[in-house]
Amino acid sequence: MVEPVRQGQAAVAEGRPFRRSDAAGEEAGRLYAALDLGTNNCRLLVAESRGRGFRVVDAFSRIVRLGEGVAATGVLSEAAMARTVEALKICRRKLVDRRVHRARLVATEACRAAGNGEEFLRRVKSETDLDLEIVTRETEARLAVNGCAGLVDRGGDGALLFDIGGGSSELVWIDLRMRPSRSGHGMSRSIRAWTSLPVGVVTIAEAFGGMDVGPEIYEAMVAEVAALLDRLPDAEALDRAVAAGRIHFLGTSGTVTTLAGVHLGLPRYDRRRVDGLWLADADVTAMVEKIRSMDYEERVASPCIGRDRADLVIAGCAILEAVRRRWRCPQLRVADRGLREGILAELIAADRRGDGGGRPRQEERR
Repeated sequence: MVEPVRQGQAAVAEGRPFRRSDAAGEEAGRLYAALDLGTNNCRLLVAESRGRGFRVVDAFSRIVRLGEGVAATGVLSEAAMARTVEALKICRRKLVDRRVHRARLVATEACRAAGNGEEFLRRVKSETDLDLEIVTRETEARLAVNGCAGLVDRGGDGALLFDIGGGSSELVWIDLRMRPSRSGHGMSRSIRAWTSLPVGVVTIAEAFGGMDVGPEIYEAMVAEVAALLDRLPDAEALDRAVAAGRIHFLGTSGTVTTLAGVHLGLPRYDRRRVDGLWLADADVTAMVEKIRSMDYEERVASPCIGRDRADLVIAGCAILEAVRRRWRCPQLRVADRGLREGILAELIAADRRGDGGGRPRQEERR
């Protein structure tokens, strides 16, 4: 199904050409692509520039678990790499078939953390002809902010965005009270503080188990994450800002969208009902408790969880719970958008400015 136009602003002139358009000045109908290869998922969006935003015309998502076992071994396994290459071959076919004008293809925590991450990307280039780049955690956070910009409540003081990934989790304080700096564009100018925590649903589930999680194990998961939260700069200032009641959570991750689908009782996942959904604090508590009350087979049977996420969703709940206990925002807004949408917005805006032809800046690389 074709998705509606999404709004977005650019942050920097990035992205490399995937295929030049056939005619000079052929802006109408140009297609752009963003690929996010994470610890757990391989996801692609292809979109057409439309007005001030874009319209998604194709998408692909597959759970590949690229980072499986990396926390223990320090390297990507052969099985995980093989699964991922097969998914990337599908992405390659979509890019070619859609005659994409420009694409940015990024790899995140699994390839950052693994000792053979760069070697794997050379294999990807050899077997699929896709040129992926490993982006920094700062870049990942900034792209997520720009991708979710349209869901920040402009009537408040800002948002605490969290992106619960497979191998890491990003926290970003978006402070709308700040005077925008001269650097950057769009919502990224309002980033006051950010941090990347070295924990995600895959790493937590591998450390504590994900199938049978009792109360003691769950609390140990929460404590593991809670011990890391003071890494966020200006954490005490954020405490005071949250206490004023004018900051909301903005959650962008498979964990949050999965939980929202369960909360709504959807017979199958529906992005149109989930993206932008507001949840009160009490709703979030009830949502988490409902998931925790399910055993593994019940989670497998849930249409919004399924077998691919059944052993990871409790770890996601624990990460969310640690953040909620530290900062008690009255509302959470669910975002089924993020890094890929941020990439698309930046590519399109860079083309409009006429400076989108260069390679990503050196500081953006690992």
